[in-house]
Amino acid sequence: MLQFGRFVLTRAVMAMITLIIVSLVVFTLMELVPGDCAERYLAFKNTQGSGISLEDIENERARLGLDRPFVERWASWIIGAFQGEFGDSCILRVNIAQLLGSKFWVSLGICLASLALAYIIALPVGIISAATNSATLNNILRVVSYFGLAMPNFLLALMIMLFSTVYFGETLTGLFSKEYRDAPWDLAKFIDLMKHAWLPIFILGWSATAFALQTVRALISDEIGKLYVTAAAARGVSGARLLWRYPARHALGPIVNSLGFDLNRIFNELPIVALILTLTDAGALLIEALARSNDQQLAGAIIFLLTASIVALNFFTDVLLAILDPRVRKSILR
Repeated sequence: MLQFGRFVLTRAVMAMITLIIVSLVVFTLMELVPGDCAERYLAFKNTQGSGISLEDIENERARLGLDRPFVERWASWIIGAFQGEFGDSCILRVNIAQLLGSKFWVSLGICLASLALAYIIALPVGIISAATNSATLNNILRVVSYFGLAMPNFLLALMIMLFSTVYFGETLTGLFSKEYRDAPWDLAKFIDLMKHAWLPIFILGWSATAFALQTVRALISDEIGKLYVTAAAARGVSGARLLWRYPARHALGPIVNSLGFDLNRIFNELPIVALILTLTDAGALLIEALARSNDQQLAGAIIFLLTASIVALNFFTDVLLAILDPRVRKSILR
């Protein structure tokens, strides 16, 4: 138990160090964008008919604390980030935590649900595909997985929307019905979310399932041919018991390790899907911040939260692997 506790503590420290380094990278990239927050906001005001001067820019810079040294501003930003406070949006001039509200958590929930859907399908189907002797079944599963990898998520979203509009008169856009869009959270709003969220979950899970299926199939195929599986079969172990107890169990480590990467890939695809389905979530806000308003404060907050989610997921997968395989927790302590 002491060894396991040391392993968890070591992983937690490594996760915190990773998050601090990433925060420095994100903050540095925010700083490298031409023009600071004061200049962008006053330039935006200028387009609305308000005259600005260099003195106005300097006063705004002092008000926002942009005249302080880089390290001091980064330290202030990262301390606030760990407390869930990211300051104000450059362009919208509203508190970022209030602006994001539940949007980020809804987006993260959609991505995690898509990830869960992908592996719920990929694990059994990938094992069957690797273990089957049926060439027909194997080829069908291979074609389906290749089709999932070849068809982009945005094209699938457009096809579903077109089909639904033509045959049912419903575009299937948005995450909430009109009456629940700005309503406070309650059971009725959550149920309404579930009625709409299935589509982005399915679309994002489309390519994730195909990718996970290829990964599971390759890992199981590699493990099945090893001597320890042949020896187990010679002892009389067969069927599902042989698959789950030996090749599937040993292939579980790389699969669990890939969850953080898969979550990142799913979130990368979310903004495009969000634009097509007109979702008002963090993915849509990220596109707005990066491509339209150049609001680096908002973009930096979303990227930091996403990174924190991936680091947290990787930490929990490391702990899970240590529980499943004692060799994992021993390796870092040698």
